[in-house]
Amino acid sequence: MSSKRPIITTSFSYETLEETLDIKPQGLPLEIGLPKETAFQENRISLTPEAVRVMVMNGHKVIVEHKAGEGSNYTDADYVNAGANIVYNHEAVFKAPLLLKSAPVVVEDLPLLQMHQTIISPIHHSALKGEILEKMMEKKITALSFENLKDEHGSYPIVRSMSEIAGGALMLIAGQYLSSFNKGKGVLLGGVSGIPPTKVIIIGAGTVGEVATRNAMALGASVKVFDNNVYRLKQLQNNLGHRVWTSVLEPGILSKQLKTCEVAIGALSSDYGRAPVVVTEEMVASMRPGSIVIDVAIDRGGCFETSELTTHEKPVFVKHNVIHYCVPNIPSGFARTASQAISNVLMPLLLEISDEGGMEEMVWHSINLREGIYLFKGALTDFYLSQKFNLKYSDLNLLIASRR
Repeated sequence: MSSKRPIITTSFSYETLEETLDIKPQGLPLEIGLPKETAFQENRISLTPEAVRVMVMNGHKVIVEHKAGEGSNYTDADYVNAGANIVYNHEAVFKAPLLLKSAPVVVEDLPLLQMHQTIISPIHHSALKGEILEKMMEKKITALSFENLKDEHGSYPIVRSMSEIAGGALMLIAGQYLSSFNKGKGVLLGGVSGIPPTKVIIIGAGTVGEVATRNAMALGASVKVFDNNVYRLKQLQNNLGHRVWTSVLEPGILSKQLKTCEVAIGALSSDYGRAPVVVTEEMVASMRPGSIVIDVAIDRGGCFETSELTTHEKPVFVKHNVIHYCVPNIPSGFARTASQAISNVLMPLLLEISDEGGMEEMVWHSINLREGIYLFKGALTDFYLSQKFNLKYSDLNLLIASRR
């Protein structure tokens, strides 16, 4: 029996179907955990009480561990008044589906992590261990790193804020350790009328170097900046608005300038892995007694050959009669300012994640956010980490496309 053909006639009116668009889901209430950090000399906290108040007023739940804000001089009462729930059990705060950490995930955290949890934290490539990544992959965790978190303008807001804080702190630190009371050279950073200015060498023309240069010049110091990236040196000149002495990293010129300076700052970094060592022990030995070296790149191994890791409790050591300040995570020493800077970035991001309907939806709609994701539902999406630890790499764009 043959099937009937469809009847087509001019008396019918034909209309095209409407295109089905990708409709965003309704806002998702978030449950956020803020643990108290115990590692990496960490004093910062990822959300200030003011930011917590905004989150709570938007219908979200925030759980804060007892004394989590203590290092930034925020009390439990500040968080309670903002609407947060205070918990006294370290395990309890880790049960929140969305965890905000101001220090990287450490081995001690692994048993506390939940299946399918989302974590926003720093990653610290140089200190990361393969076993941490493997355990997070097993637990199908989605993880976003501070270092690679990108905004709609294509910049890295948290990294820039922390670099500005570190750069701003450098001249304060240098001035403190140049004083006679700290067995420094006994010179005033910047000098006064009639006396030649203090000489500052800055190696690295990134954000840290730029802010340090601006502050040193404001104090009246004589500043010389080295970097192998000529574009960065040009950008530094443009941002400062006037000429400053600059040079590419040529060992002979650098050695000559170090011999007569009072302050040498190492602010060179590489995108991944170790910072390049550009100042040899011989160069440091030729520096003036009582001068100071501040190695900001110490968290990536340091760019002075004589650098050794120090702490906020014991920040300096003397080698070849030169004071060395090699504290990693300088912004943690100015924790309240640093916490406010991190919070200013994360609070709007969290509200946007909620509006989009969760992290998975947010990653789909925000191309910039994808750069910060290094784990997506247990799949490792950072190529550098996959190479470093010999773990399976997954392309994030393919992963999220396959879930639509």
